[in-house]
Amino acid sequence: MARKKVVRRKKVAPRSRGLSPKEVASERAPAAIQALAAQVEEDGASVLATYREPLAGHWQLFVALPIDKVSPTPFQRDLSEAHRKKLVKRIDEVGRFLDPIIVVRRPEGIYWTPNGNHRLHSLQELGAKTIVALLVPEEKVAYQILALNTEKAHNLREKAIEVIRMARDLALQDDAAERDHELVFEDPVLLTLGICYENNGRFAGGTYQPVLKRLESFLPQKLSKSIAVREARAALLAELDEAVATAVAALKERGFDSPYLKSFVVARINPLRFRPDADEEFEAVIKKMTASARKFDVGKIRADQIARSGGPPESE
Repeated sequence: MARKKVVRRKKVAPRSRGLSPKEVASERAPAAIQALAAQVEEDGASVLATYREPLAGHWQLFVALPIDKVSPTPFQRDLSEAHRKKLVKRIDEVGRFLDPIIVVRRPEGIYWTPNGNHRLHSLQELGAKTIVALLVPEEKVAYQILALNTEKAHNLREKAIEVIRMARDLALQDDAAERDHELVFEDPVLLTLGICYENNGRFAGGTYQPVLKRLESFLPQKLSKSIAVREARAALLAELDEAVATAVAALKERGFDSPYLKSFVVARINPLRFRPDADEEFEAVIKKMTASARKFDVGKIRADQIARSGGPPESE
C-alpha cells in the first residue's frame, strides 16, 4: 500500500485572492442563475439577493423559504435533542434568527440543508413560517459541506455515520470510484467505521482508529462495489472487537480497573506498533490481531504496564 503523500499548503499574501465588495454584487447574474431564481419564486419562496461568493466568485442566492419545504439531507447525522433545546432557548431569548442555513434545491422543489438540521428544527418548534438560507446552485455541494459543519462539532461516531450515509446516497446518483470522492469523505477510515457504528452504536472506533489509519486508503472500485468491501472490513472489525472485549473482561476478573483497558489490549496486539514503515493488507492485520486477542494471556499483565499505557481513546 503506497504511503500517503503530504502536500503542504503555500502561504497566500493577505488580500490577494477573491472579489472586491463591489464585484460580489455588481455583475448581472447568468441565465442559469436567473432560471434558478424563477424556480425559487415558483416554489412560493422569495429571492432576497443574488450575488457572487467572495472567495472564488461562485454565484449564490440569499433566499427566504417556506419552512415546510426544507428538510435535512438524508445522509447527515441524527438530531441531538440537547443541542436543539439549547438552540430553541437561545434563539427565543435573542428574538432573532441570525445564522442562515445552507440549502440546495431538489428537482421536486424541496430544499435540502446539509448543515442546518438543528437550526431548522429549532425554528419549527418556535412556530416560524419562514427560514432564510444561502442557496447554492450546485447540488453536489450538499455532499461537501461536512467539513464546513460548525453548528455542533461532530464526534467520531457522528462523522463516520454521516460519511457512510453519503457514500450510499452517492452510489445511487454518481457511482464513480470511491477515491474520486476523496474530498467529500475526507478519510477512508470513516467509511469503514461508519458501518461499524451502524451495526453497534457503542463501537469503540477511537480505540481502533490508529491501526486503521495505517491500513486504510480510498478504494479504486466504484462506490456500489467499494461499500461491500467496507462492509466486509466492518465485519472483521466486529470479530476483533468481540475478542478484545473478552480479553478486557478477563483483565477485570483479575482485578484490573482502568478506563483504558481496551486501548491497552489493542496496543499490545497491534503488529504494526513498532513497525512504522510496514506495508500490510487490512484483512491480514485485522485477522492477526483477532488471533492474538483470542490468545491474550492476562496472567502476564502487570498493573504498572496498564498504568503506563497511553491516554484515553478519541471521544465517541
